[in-house]
Amino acid sequence: MYYLIKSTLTPCSLADCHKDATPYVAVLTPQLWQQNKDVFEMGIDLEQSLTEVHNTKIEENYDSLTGTFSIPDRTDISAEPRKFAFALDERGVVFIDNSGMAAAIVQRIGACRKWRLPSLERFLYDFLVQLIRSDQGVLARYEKELESIENAILRGEDDGAMTRLHEIRGDISDLRTHYEQLLDFGQSLEENENNFFSQENVRYFRLFNNKITRLLDVSAALRDYSVQLRDLYQSQLDVKQNRIMTVLTVVTTIFLPLSLIAGWYGMNFRYMPELDSPAGYPIVIAVSAAIVIGSLIFFKKKKLL
Repeated sequence: MYYLIKSTLTPCSLADCHKDATPYVAVLTPQLWQQNKDVFEMGIDLEQSLTEVHNTKIEENYDSLTGTFSIPDRTDISAEPRKFAFALDERGVVFIDNSGMAAAIVQRIGACRKWRLPSLERFLYDFLVQLIRSDQGVLARYEKELESIENAILRGEDDGAMTRLHEIRGDISDLRTHYEQLLDFGQSLEENENNFFSQENVRYFRLFNNKITRLLDVSAALRDYSVQLRDLYQSQLDVKQNRIMTVLTVVTTIFLPLSLIAGWYGMNFRYMPELDSPAGYPIVIAVSAAIVIGSLIFFKKKKLL
């Protein structure tokens, strides 16, 4: 797939990419890149396997910029990310991709974007924005889910809440790492160390960095929110345990004097007068009942029950 960056992305041939000064976009498989890399004259050799890509990064070379993208699947953040590489200079950009993601983004840009002042910088801006186009909605859904978990914890309906909370925290951490890498990426483009981009158009990368910074702030707030929910769950759990311990303590305290009475009269000494008294049994029952009722009243007044 080859395109010239005009008012829209215009499909072209490989030869057309080098006919004039019009910037171009190419999307190639690793095999096609190996076959045609000399045509692009970027003076680099991308021999790294895409299976070895672990993050989003950019590297400045003498006559080109190279790097990789590792894009989490927004429908399943914990799944294997989409990975592809790229190389660019002042004339154009080449994406080396087996996943189909780069091609899909380029086709989407070609179908829905039209520029009054086309440039390589504007295309790169639109491409990078496409990588995060659904992220506001993703983070908003996480926020609503965290609110639901909070309500469930407060109602005591927290079955499975902590498991899902840990999953959300992991997803947000992965997204935060991704945003940090994209911010480094955008800042490297904005620095324009090789002067591949016009100073006037570098502002596009600044706009992208501002978007990423806002997403980073939101993800950091959601991460703090998830930590607060974990602490809330732990505090609710401590309250439940304290209530259980209070009930056990009250029960133990009530039955302690009863155990004393039972142990006392269970000794069966020969000259214990109560053993021969006809009223001994009902008296012990009455005393035991009085102890239980008195203890309950006492604990009720102390708000322990």
